[in-house]
Amino acid sequence: MTSAEIITIGTEILLGEIVDTNTRYIAKTLRGLGVDLYRTITIGDNVERIADAVRRSLERADVVITTGGLGPTVDDPTREAVAKAFGVQTEFREDLWEQVVETIGRYGRKPSENQKRQAYVPQGAIGLRNPVGTAPCFIVEKENRAVISLPGVPAEMEHILHESVVPYLQKKYNLNEVIKVRVLHCAGLGEGLIDEKIADLETLSNPTVGLAAHTGVVDIRIAAKAKSEAEANALIAAIEADARARLGAIIFGADDDKLENVVLDLLEKSGWTLAVVESGLNGLLTQKLPNVASLSDLAPDALREALLSAQAESRANLAVGVSVCLEERAAEMILLAPKGEKTQRIAYGGPPQSLPRWAMNSALNWLRLTLEEAR
Repeated sequence: MTSAEIITIGTEILLGEIVDTNTRYIAKTLRGLGVDLYRTITIGDNVERIADAVRRSLERADVVITTGGLGPTVDDPTREAVAKAFGVQTEFREDLWEQVVETIGRYGRKPSENQKRQAYVPQGAIGLRNPVGTAPCFIVEKENRAVISLPGVPAEMEHILHESVVPYLQKKYNLNEVIKVRVLHCAGLGEGLIDEKIADLETLSNPTVGLAAHTGVVDIRIAAKAKSEAEANALIAAIEADARARLGAIIFGADDDKLENVVLDLLEKSGWTLAVVESGLNGLLTQKLPNVASLSDLAPDALREALLSAQAESRANLAVGVSVCLEERAAEMILLAPKGEKTQRIAYGGPPQSLPRWAMNSALNWLRLTLEEAR
């Protein structure tokens, strides 16, 4: 079993100036190789803290992948920090400098003196070519463990990860397993009640099953490790079938499926038209359902009248109205369908700022169930 940790480096990430997308991309790549990811860490541009994080990660994991801090400026500390973690100095590498000169030369320029910093790596490191950028990368090995330092620029990192790092990991660690993940999406039942229904599945070791609650939606993650993709898929399929049998219509989709897309697909198949009226949702619901008759930001007491008017004007078969009350933390909903009118009031116990999104997903799920019932 090969384990890994990821360290993203950059004060701008800690300050919230940029979003770290590299961790997610590397994690999914490692998952596909069958590598177990133990931790992800973000460190600012500080040599001592980065070095300490690298040392600690090496105590726990076989592979440590860093991203960021390989640029030409004095605040790009990764080379020095990794060298310090291994107790060595950095050394100038002529072969890496030639790569920097060649890359910059493609733009008709000569490298500046400070760009020589990019040709320094920890002593004894394996240099990795960066054909899509100016920052060479490197690998430092210690017995059966390795630190792999990649650029922070996503396009560069992704290219080197696939061209150089994946083959290196496969060869060094004789990787012959894959990890596949399937995510089932649920609505209409809270995380606690779903947990009660599938608690025994969550104790399995392979596949593993876990829950993640969002606002009005709960995900069931099924992850399987196997010698082949087909074997992993078979393990997942058995657990998915069991979960679907227990939860039924609570599960509305999987992986990239979105609740609003499921509703729109059902609406198209039914041949029905839809009218939507909302109050207090800031346009969330009407934005999710484009190309339908919709009104937003109405007074709560005008909801039913506006819904009847919108349905009549658009000649819609189906109409839904939603109004939220932040003070009472509740949502009022009205559904006008061929079989008649339905109303419901649902109390909400989460943070007030999430109430509009929760009401939106509750209304979408009500539409979904109504459309599925009519099929």
